[in-house]
Amino acid sequence: MEQYSTCANCDKRVCESEFSDQGPDNCPTKTMHSTLEEVRTEYAKPDVAEFARQASIQEFECYMRLPEGLTPRNPRVEETAQFAKKMGYKRLGVAFCAGLRKEAGILDEILTRRGFEVVSVCCQVGGMPKETIGITEEQKIKGSGKWETMCNPIAQAKILNESHTEFNVLVGLCVGHDSLFFKYAEAPTTVLIAKDRVFGHNPAAGLYLSHSYYRKLRRKETLPSDT
Repeated sequence: MEQYSTCANCDKRVCESEFSDQGPDNCPTKTMHSTLEEVRTEYAKPDVAEFARQASIQEFECYMRLPEGLTPRNPRVEETAQFAKKMGYKRLGVAFCAGLRKEAGILDEILTRRGFEVVSVCCQVGGMPKETIGITEEQKIKGSGKWETMCNPIAQAKILNESHTEFNVLVGLCVGHDSLFFKYAEAPTTVLIAKDRVFGHNPAAGLYLSHSYYRKLRRKETLPSDT
């Protein structure tokens, strides 16, 4: 039987030390040598190596060493601006959800004040009706018989591609819509805000509350059979 990687359940954490070959039997560090060698060749590419190097430097600079101990110093929006400057990017793309237009406007202002040229695109660009992708009247959020514009992440990605953005920032795209954006975007992309309608766009809250108020998240279910 094929053994899959289950790093999320590993209690040895040997990959964090020089003894990375002493993990459990399904540890990918032990079982996927050819894949990891392929990865090394990717990091040997100058552009990839520089991107990874600057990302690690950005990680390092997010901490201060105080007498009280190691302390974080920068929020993610600051990290985003700093990393883009490290990479020498000048034109940034912002793909945002219509429901977070205010947040996108604040981000645009912040990035512009930091010297970047910002190209922003709303998820409803193009004004295409949801019927385009087969949504029925009963599946409309506003109700049957109402006009409802579909989210259009493919258009967002292609517009930013044609605008020659060097680095894209996602602001609150829906689950699945963000996946389509990643698939079609040509520039590297980071996420500033992950949409969570219940927890104020802080998805981690669902994990933290899964043993208390939101224990329903831990309910057992099975996937439908293929037969």
